[in-house]
Amino acid sequence: MQLIRNLLFSIVFIFSGNIIGQELPLPFQQAADTKARSTALVYKYLTPTRVVWTSDNNSEAYVLNSGAILKQGTGQADLNAGNYLRLKSDENNKGGIILDFGREIQGGIEIITSMSNKNPAGRVRIRFGESVSETMSNIGELGGATNDHAMRDFIVTLPWLGKLIVGDSGFRFVRIDVVDPGVVLEIKELSAAFSYRDISYQGSFRCNDDRLNQIWLTGAYTVHLNMQDYLWDAIKRDRLVWVGDLHPEVMTINSVFGYNEVVPKSLDLARDLTPLPNWMNGISSYSMWWIIIHRDWYRYHGDIKYLSEQEAYIAQLLKLLSEKIDVNGKEILDGTRFLDWPSSEDPEAIHAGLQSMMIMAFEAGEEICKILKDEETVRLCQSSLKKLKKHMPELTQSKQAAALLALSGLIPAQKANADILSQNGVHKMSTFYGYYMLNARASANDFTGALNNIREYWGAMLDLGATTFWEDFDIKWMENAARIDEVVPAGKTDVHASYGGYCYSGYRHSFCHGWASGPTAWLSRYVLGVEPLEPGCKKVRISPNLGDLEWAEGSFPTPYGTINIKHVKQTDGKIKSEIEAPDEIEVVKKSLK
Repeated sequence: MQLIRNLLFSIVFIFSGNIIGQELPLPFQQAADTKARSTALVYKYLTPTRVVWTSDNNSEAYVLNSGAILKQGTGQADLNAGNYLRLKSDENNKGGIILDFGREIQGGIEIITSMSNKNPAGRVRIRFGESVSETMSNIGELGGATNDHAMRDFIVTLPWLGKLIVGDSGFRFVRIDVVDPGVVLEIKELSAAFSYRDISYQGSFRCNDDRLNQIWLTGAYTVHLNMQDYLWDAIKRDRLVWVGDLHPEVMTINSVFGYNEVVPKSLDLARDLTPLPNWMNGISSYSMWWIIIHRDWYRYHGDIKYLSEQEAYIAQLLKLLSEKIDVNGKEILDGTRFLDWPSSEDPEAIHAGLQSMMIMAFEAGEEICKILKDEETVRLCQSSLKKLKKHMPELTQSKQAAALLALSGLIPAQKANADILSQNGVHKMSTFYGYYMLNARASANDFTGALNNIREYWGAMLDLGATTFWEDFDIKWMENAARIDEVVPAGKTDVHASYGGYCYSGYRHSFCHGWASGPTAWLSRYVLGVEPLEPGCKKVRISPNLGDLEWAEGSFPTPYGTINIKHVKQTDGKIKSEIEAPDEIEVVKKSLK
C-alpha cells in the first residue's frame, strides 16, 4: 500500500512540474508549460468490421487467412506464432486487401507485424478511401484522386515484429497491397487509430420516422468528426477553418453538444488571421457569417465576457461593410463574391444573396452592439439597414438566393417558398445552403415540405451507403448509382469518381463535410421547437411543428442542463407537449399543429 501511495505522490508532482530532489525531463517540463500546445483529442483503436475485397478473389493464393484480421488484437507485438493475415507476391501478382471499418472516421491505422517476417518485413502501399472505389484509384488518373491536405495514398516499410502507426485522414476503407515481388508479409493485427473529441451527445432527436432519426444522428456525427483541434469543414480535404461553413456546424453543435471550446477557438483563429480590411478566407460573405455566428453563439450560451472580447473587431468590420453600399442601397462588396459552389456561376443570384447577407449581418451587428452598449455602431447598423432595404434584387430561379432573400425579409417567405423553394422537389438544392432553404421553408410555415426535402435529399446519401454527409450532392446522381460501400458492379455508375465539380471533382470530393449537417440543427429547432429568447437560454420558447409526423421527442443542451421534450399529435391535430427543463430556465410554450 505504501508503494502505491508513493507512486501516486510522484505522479502528482510530475504533472505539477516538480519531483522532489529531481529535475523533470525536458518533455515533461514543456508539457507543464502553459504555453505548450495541447490537444483535446483522444484515440480509440477500432477493429475492421469486414473484408470487402482481396486481390485474388478469396482463392488464398496471395491473400491468406484474411478473416484473422477481423479479430480484435492487443496492440502489442509478441513472440507467439499464429494464423495471421499473410500477403504474398511474385513477379506477376501482388497480394492486396480492402478493409471496412464500418463508418467514416478520422485518423490513421496501426499495423502490427509478427515474428515470421523478414527484417524489415517489407513495403506496402496504403490507400485510404471514403468509398471503396477511392481505395482502388490512383493519384492523378480518372476520377481525380489526390493527396491534397491529407496523404491517402503512399508507400511505407513495415517493421519486423513491431508496430507502425501511419496516416492522418478521413476514411472508412483501407486498401493494403504488397509493393515488391517475392515477398511473404504477415500482419498480426490491423486497427484504425480513431482521433476524436470524447464528448457526450447531450442533444437528441427521435420521431416516428426512422429515416429522419438517422439523418439527425448522421449530421451530428459528421460535425463531431470535424471537431478536431479546430473546427474543420472536412476530415479528408478542406481540413481548414472556413468561416461561412462554420455556421451550420455551430448551429449543430448548439443542438447536440452544447458549449464546446472548439467554436471560440476557431472563431478567434479566423479573426487573428484576418486583419482588417481583409475578408475572412478572402470571401466577403464569410466575414459576415463570422458576425452572425457570434450573435447566435451568444444567444445559446450567454458568455458576455467572450462577446466583449470581439467588440473592437466587430465594430471595425461593420464600419468596413457600411462602406460597401452604394447611394442606391446596393451592396458593392469586393473580394471573392461567393455563396456556395453550385450558385457560383450565377452573378445575379450571388448579388441577391450578398444583398440579403448584408441585411442579416447588420441586424446581427445591431443586436450585438446593443448588448455591448456601443451606441455609435448601433446607429451605423440602423442607417446601413435603412439604405440596404431600398434595393430589391431580381428574384432568380436560384434556391440559394431565394432562401436568403426570405430570411433577410427582402421578400415574403411565402413568396420565396411558393415560387422557388417548393418547385422541382430537391433539384437544385445544395448541402451547404440546403440548411437555409429549410429555414426559409420553415419561415413560410411549410414544415411538411421541408421534412420531405430532408427525407429525399439527405436520405438519398444514406441510401448510397453514406455514414456522414457530403460536400455536395445532386439528386440526379441516384440514377443507376452503385453504393459507395461496395466494389462498383459492371454497368453501375461510380458516384464518387463520376461526379462533383469546381474544386471537388471525382475522388477529391469530400464525403464528410460539416456544412452539410443542417437538418440536425433544423429538426431540433423547428420540430422539437427550441428557440432561445434570452442569452444563454435563460428563457426559451418551445414551438413544435410536427408537419406530417405523429410524435417527436428529444433533448436540448443549455448552459443549465438539458431540456427534455416530447410532442404527440392528438386526434384533433393539436399537439400535447411534455417538457422538463432546469429550474433556471423559463419555458414559454406555443402549441402549433
